[in-house]
Amino acid sequence: MSAGIEKLERIVSALIPPHGTHGLEHTMRVYRTCMALGKALGADMSILLPAVLLHDVVRDGEDHASASSVKAGEILRDLDYPEKAIKEISKTIGAHSFSAGRIPESLEAKILSDADKLDAMGALGVYRAAMYSAEHGRPLEDYIAHFSKKLLTLRDMIFTDEARRLAESRHRFLLEFLEQIEGELNFG
Repeated sequence: MSAGIEKLERIVSALIPPHGTHGLEHTMRVYRTCMALGKALGADMSILLPAVLLHDVVRDGEDHASASSVKAGEILRDLDYPEKAIKEISKTIGAHSFSAGRIPESLEAKILSDADKLDAMGALGVYRAAMYSAEHGRPLEDYIAHFSKKLLTLRDMIFTDEARRLAESRHRFLLEFLEQIEGELNFG
């Protein structure tokens, strides 16, 4: 890891909570996935890695991707990143969000979007959805409905073939979990 990325990681770890649905542990899982996908697909890591570290730096409001994109620009300017790189990193962050509905254009933006979605699928997706429900006081019915409304749609929203391959087993796990929990709830 380069000195610039290490410094950026320290800044991010001071800005976001260590745990939680969008805490540092989520960011670092997405970072590791982006590292693997980025290397496999030949991404520009000087854009992708800062983008992934900063992608959830602001979680307030409805459009966290845009807000994180703006905050990322401020942070990167303070670190003397070149304006061209700041523009690309900010664009990558701005396009990653499921709920914002933007279509990522660059390879780096597609990888970040895919990696973020992968972290919402499979066993991690089950864990994070339960955590989100607890954080927001959602009843069990809303938790289960979240699978159909969001989690089960993610596989079809993956952009890269490499991530699509990973998404298949995670999608199957979500279906198996949903079948199991619905069976447990309806057994009597």
